[in-house]
Amino acid sequence: MRKFLILFGREIKSYFYSPVAYVVLCFFLLMMGLALYMGLLFLTAGPTEVTVVEAFFNTVPFWFGFVLIFPLITMRLFAEEFKLGTVEPLMTAPVSDAQVVLSKFFGAVFFYVILCLPTSGFFYVFHLLVKSPISNAPGAYFGAYLMLFLMGTFYLSIGCLASVLTRDQIIAAVISFVVIVTLFLVGVIGFYLPHVTPALREFFNYFSSIEHMADFSKGMIDSRPIAYYLSMTTLMLVLTYQVFQSR
Repeated sequence: MRKFLILFGREIKSYFYSPVAYVVLCFFLLMMGLALYMGLLFLTAGPTEVTVVEAFFNTVPFWFGFVLIFPLITMRLFAEEFKLGTVEPLMTAPVSDAQVVLSKFFGAVFFYVILCLPTSGFFYVFHLLVKSPISNAPGAYFGAYLMLFLMGTFYLSIGCLASVLTRDQIIAAVISFVVIVTLFLVGVIGFYLPHVTPALREFFNYFSSIEHMADFSKGMIDSRPIAYYLSMTTLMLVLTYQVFQSR
């Protein structure tokens, strides 16, 4: 455990010593602020049953910023180690391959959580300004941020796998971006195909991040998406471990 914590601290320092981290942070918060603005515009357009939580987590700026940050967070994790040659002295240290993979993954998860934490302040300020019981929805907040965390860990694990496959950070970022966007679009197919059977539409909805977020932001906690994201995250980490061992 001590070795893992040392490696974990090394990853955290590498994030905050890099200017890229602060660029990503500013970009993400800018997109989230725009998402909140557009969500509030939608709510003020007229009577609606949509809550501020649903409006925020289902806007175009939110999904654009959300999908784009994962390649930026993960592209350097393994690719930079291979490119600079620092992986050799790292692996001659008394640490296991699993500890290296997990420390890099959880370091990325920690930075991702730091990115998302300021967005919770949006709803707190909104509640203070509105001063209405309807703006205080613990179930919706919990569901939305639970789904945000689950989707984030899955997409970060995809980025880890992409980074371990190459020595070039740009190639790693492109691979993870293409895979994440493809998975995202698969979930959207059911909305745009006019002649889709209910069974096939339900199949596409099972992989739809938009559908998952729409349900969880209402406070509707479903175990199926939780099992899906946890199992796929585990699979991506196992594949990352196997590739890292082979390299």
